[in-house]
Amino acid sequence: MNKLIVAAIGGIAGGVLLSTQVAGPLLAQEDARNASVYQQLDLFGDVFERIRGNYVEEVDEAALIEAAINGMLTSLDPHSSYLPPRDFDSMQVQTRGEFGGLGIEVTQEDGFVRVITPMDDTPAMEAGVEAGDFITHVDGEALLGLTLEQAVDLMRGPVGSEIVITIVREGEDEPFDVTIVRDRIQLTAVRHRLEGNTAILRVSTFNDQTFPNLAEGLEEMIAEVGGLENLNGVVLDLRNNPGGLLSQAIRVSDAFLERGEIVSTRGREAADGERYNATAGDLIDGLPMVVLVNGGSASASEIVAGALQDHRRAVIVGTNTFGKGSVQSVMPLPGNGAMRLTTSLYYTPSGRSIQALGVAPDIIVEQRDPVEMPEDEDRPARTEASLRGALQNSTLTEDELRQREEERAEAEATARLRNEDYQLAYAIDILTGLGALGPSAN
Repeated sequence: MNKLIVAAIGGIAGGVLLSTQVAGPLLAQEDARNASVYQQLDLFGDVFERIRGNYVEEVDEAALIEAAINGMLTSLDPHSSYLPPRDFDSMQVQTRGEFGGLGIEVTQEDGFVRVITPMDDTPAMEAGVEAGDFITHVDGEALLGLTLEQAVDLMRGPVGSEIVITIVREGEDEPFDVTIVRDRIQLTAVRHRLEGNTAILRVSTFNDQTFPNLAEGLEEMIAEVGGLENLNGVVLDLRNNPGGLLSQAIRVSDAFLERGEIVSTRGREAADGERYNATAGDLIDGLPMVVLVNGGSASASEIVAGALQDHRRAVIVGTNTFGKGSVQSVMPLPGNGAMRLTTSLYYTPSGRSIQALGVAPDIIVEQRDPVEMPEDEDRPARTEASLRGALQNSTLTEDELRQREEERAEAEATARLRNEDYQLAYAIDILTGLGALGPSAN
């Protein structure tokens, strides 16, 4: 009995000793880490006081602290930043679909400001700014060394005022200036039109109006062609769409999916992850789809393209997307400002991250520049029907002849479109071909 008690006591003592041996160094490491952090904070306070007391000119203390906060955030990645009250207000207005400026989405790479995309029907697009351009100067002032927010501030100004931006573009030997007149930007989230019996949905941004606009546009086009059975399919055009609200990307994806995962996000801790799944109901009842993308398609656009691609719901056509696979949380701060912090990465349904990789299209189609079309000549084309005395085809009824003329007119319209927008014409050709094969091909 005594031996058992001794053994038990020895076991307890050994357990305490082992716990002490393990926990002791861990606690010491934590204490040392905290001490180091406090030392660095003391260092920050010391530097701040020396600047405030000894700098050659009197400093704006609030601006100095804002710059320090922003520097801390921007050192993490290109998408984390501090939003002073004015910028926070502007961001909230932008998600509602209206704001002032040039109409470009920009990011920062190695200190340089790069255009992700010019937005549809904005001064920047009309002036010829292109995705991938680098903006080096604004009104002669260099942007190198400025934060992204400071660079954007320089590009803001009163509606109707002129701004000169200096652009470096791949393929151009020298930088060149572009003059743009600032305007109030009112984004139409989704534009729609019919090309023959193909529905075109041009989604330019993901704001509060995106899904409602898309659903309404689809309904109008379906009614115009006399029902879904008369529609070849849908082209979802996400080219030069810089992204926007995650919630809207999920709703747009869900509009064409019956079931399954749309996107998942994974943060620093496993418990922080989220999964978003489709609900039953496809707005076009499984009709074929093509999604158009390019290097200006980013973030929310890539979520939609990746989800529809992984579920084999759509053919992705165009060029590789931008590759922004991170999620930013906007956290309000005291003083009416906010911080935008990268908190997770998103993953497509198959589990792939597109961060820095982008979505690769199923069919790579480069855009072609329009070419000058030769003027039609008066003389008729040389065919059998143009020969003198040729036998006429009397087997077609008037309705068949009319349908033949309509089909020829559609083919000619597609040929013209191919010159104006080769990628879109290619997408329509895919859907037309699938429609010609019949329902089994869909």
